[in-house]
Amino acid sequence: MTTLVGRERAALLVIDVQNGVVAEAFERDRVVGAVARLVERARGAGVPVVWVQHSDDGLVRGSDDWLIVPELAPGEGETVVEKHHGDSFEGTNLEEVLAGLGVGALYLSGAETDACVRSTLHGAFARGYDTYLVGDAHTSGDRSSWGAPEPEAVIRHTNLYWKYQTAPGKSAGVVDVDEVDFAKA
Repeated sequence: MTTLVGRERAALLVIDVQNGVVAEAFERDRVVGAVARLVERARGAGVPVVWVQHSDDGLVRGSDDWLIVPELAPGEGETVVEKHHGDSFEGTNLEEVLAGLGVGALYLSGAETDACVRSTLHGAFARGYDTYLVGDAHTSGDRSSWGAPEPEAVIRHTNLYWKYQTAPGKSAGVVDVDEVDFAKA
C-alpha cells in the first residue's frame, strides 16, 4: 500500500548496531541475535539489507566504537549508509539507495529505540514508506538518570504506539522477528 509509485519491494534497515551504541544497551546480546536472525531471513528471501552507521563527535568514524558489532557484518553488495543525524534519511543517500532498489516497504531494527530508530520510523513513514518496526529487534541504552523511562519501558511504549500508527495510503505496524513475512510487504 505504499504511496511510492512503482516501489513494490521490501527492505530491512539495520540502524546503528555499532560497538559504542549497543555496548551497554538493554538486552544487547538477545537483540543482536534477533537482528542476526532477521538479516539471515532477509538474505534468504532475496530482500535487500541496508545498514546504517552513525558518526558524530562522540562516535568517531573509523574508531572501534563506530564499527558494526562483530556478530553482524554487511554482506557482499549490501549498502552501508553513513549518517550524522537521528533520522537515517537526513543528510544521507538512503532515499536514493531505496529508490534504486525499488523499495516501498521498510522493516526497521537496531538502536537506539528512543533516538535513531524512532526518528527513522517517523522519517520513513512521512516520506511515504510502509514502515514496520521489528518489535523484538531494537534496543536502547539506559537514560533514566536523565529523567527518561527505563529502557524496557521505552521499547514497550515505542512498540505500543507504532502498532497503531496510521495514515492514508500507507501501512505501519509492529512484528516480531519470527512473524516477519517479507513476501507480504
